[in-house]
Amino acid sequence: MAHDPSSQGPLLQGRNRKDIADSGRAGRDAGEVAELGADSWAVTLAPRLAQFTAVARHEHVTRAAQELGMPQPTLSRAIVRLEEDLGVALFARHGRTLSLTPAGRAFLAATERALTDLERATESVRADVDPAAGKVAFGFLHTLGSETVPGLIRSFRADHPRVRFQLVQNYGEAMIERLRAGDLDLCLTSPVPDYPDLVARRLDEQKLRLVVPDDHPLAARKRIRLAEAAGELFVTLEPGYGLRRITDALCAEAGFTPRIAFEGEEAETLRGLVAAGLGVALLPPPAVPRPGVAELTVTAPRAVREIGVAWLDGHPDTPPVAAFKKFLLSRRGRLLPR
Repeated sequence: MAHDPSSQGPLLQGRNRKDIADSGRAGRDAGEVAELGADSWAVTLAPRLAQFTAVARHEHVTRAAQELGMPQPTLSRAIVRLEEDLGVALFARHGRTLSLTPAGRAFLAATERALTDLERATESVRADVDPAAGKVAFGFLHTLGSETVPGLIRSFRADHPRVRFQLVQNYGEAMIERLRAGDLDLCLTSPVPDYPDLVARRLDEQKLRLVVPDDHPLAARKRIRLAEAAGELFVTLEPGYGLRRITDALCAEAGFTPRIAFEGEEAETLRGLVAAGLGVALLPPPAVPRPGVAELTVTAPRAVREIGVAWLDGHPDTPPVAAFKKFLLSRRGRLLPR
């Protein structure tokens, strides 16, 4: 490999291509992610990092070329071009052997870390799409977390025991945003969303009950028309939650606007507020009976919420996601415990 390490002139000339671009980067914080534009060092150097590492490990171009399965002259030219682009001599030449310069040793340490991180990232993403042991990022409503979702996953894993789940509990709109951001593969939500960028399928419906304190005058009733609760104070979920929209819509259908005493973020917290005598609420059935409240069947209007599964339209499914989606769709009409 013909190159004079004592002559820095040609090497320094190689830096001109980058100088203007680098001057704009000088003020970056160390933790800031670099922009990978056409003038990026990462784009320029990435294909040659493994070549440099092999030569550094063997300290011999021919042996490194044999390991990489490429012609020795091609590898020699690649190393020379790398040094020219960097403007730094990475190797000192001693006949057919080479040794790292101080700059080369520093560059090797960073290169090995980068290649190790890339190898780990590659193994991670390949593991996530493994049909037998991949990962599903699955979002669902808080009210489905104590019973419905654990039962679903238990049933699914009877046939797919090694599939891993990243579970996210949130309210509907937040999960839809996470679908759009690519953080979730699938989500169970209510109401069933209707957006052009999403695909949604109705899976089941869940009856809502009017929950009142157990010492309330209505507590002795089994059934009630929602209009009879028009004068009550309501405790509800915050605006933006699907159950809040359903509550507002059902009350409007019953001919009144609910007077809101308290707003919360979780259905069982609302039950606690009802038990404390702070209002009434429209809620799905609890996983276990809650003392201090009575739960009345609403006869009019029809008080239900639809539960559906949603995913991003056009987003390709990995094998484990496709399998879990097929499983969920197969549970239409029997998603929820009866």
